[in-house]
Amino acid sequence: MTEPATSPERARARTRREWVVLFVGALVVALLCLAAGRWQWHRYESKRDAVAIVTTNYDAPAVPFATLVPEPGATVPASLVWRTVTVTGTYLEDATVLLRNRPVDSTAGFHVLTPFQAEDPAVTVVVDRGFIPIGADASAPDVVPAPPAGTVTVTARLREEESPSGRGAPSGHVQSINNEQVLAAGGLPADDVATIDGYLAVVSESPAPETTLRALQAPDTSLGSHLSYTFQWCVFAAGAIGGFFVLLRRERREADERAGLAAGAAVLPEGTAPEVVAWVSGRRSGSADRRPRRMTDEDAEDAEIDALESGQASDTSSA
Repeated sequence: MTEPATSPERARARTRREWVVLFVGALVVALLCLAAGRWQWHRYESKRDAVAIVTTNYDAPAVPFATLVPEPGATVPASLVWRTVTVTGTYLEDATVLLRNRPVDSTAGFHVLTPFQAEDPAVTVVVDRGFIPIGADASAPDVVPAPPAGTVTVTARLREEESPSGRGAPSGHVQSINNEQVLAAGGLPADDVATIDGYLAVVSESPAPETTLRALQAPDTSLGSHLSYTFQWCVFAAGAIGGFFVLLRRERREADERAGLAAGAAVLPEGTAPEVVAWVSGRRSGSADRRPRRMTDEDAEDAEIDALESGQASDTSSA
């Protein structure tokens, strides 16, 4: 049997410079993987903290609005987001505007935003009353249900005010629940009214409106795949460094085997017959450009056959 030849490039040992380049490459890959894992970890922590706030506040008993927002200009802190409050006052129906591009349960439509004049504290707060689907004309709903008239007690959840949107919108529409933009779109310049840095998302209204709007979605409390992605990136980083050392160890082993062959030491199992050793040594001698390998069963069989044939030839000559 003929042993497959190995290219000279495969048999050639890498230089010190090549090993340095390989190590630097592996190190760079590992650092990039760790950076990606660190980013995923921070994403996980951020989402975990947000979910913790939701689970703490969402089903907590309702408290008076003034307890958590005592005065005009107050800011809704992140720790109170989704907390349920009750507030009494009057809807400013003529200042109602529509929030665009906020589907609910994959249904296209609009959120109805109506400013609410609260009694305690005396502030004008934006209230997200609920969702209505698009109408025959996708640019607007068919009808915008009116809020309850007169004095109304609203049960709602506190939300943080959104950043202003730079996208344009038709008259009476907004792209973000930002107090200044909502009040301006409704004809109530924010400079002329006392408000807060936040808004309310309706849970219920008393008295109830003639037409109830579709309820808003509950917040997402899933943590996503950020934690598993963190571990995956760490495994990739370890694989980059580990792969380098596996390659280094393999090449050192091959170098040792080549050195042993050059010295006439065949890599054979202990107890191999002398004639087999002689056959393998003769076959491998002068094969420095080949990659050394361990003796296979086929090699041993060929060696024994050659040894037997050589012995028979000797007997015939003697006769």
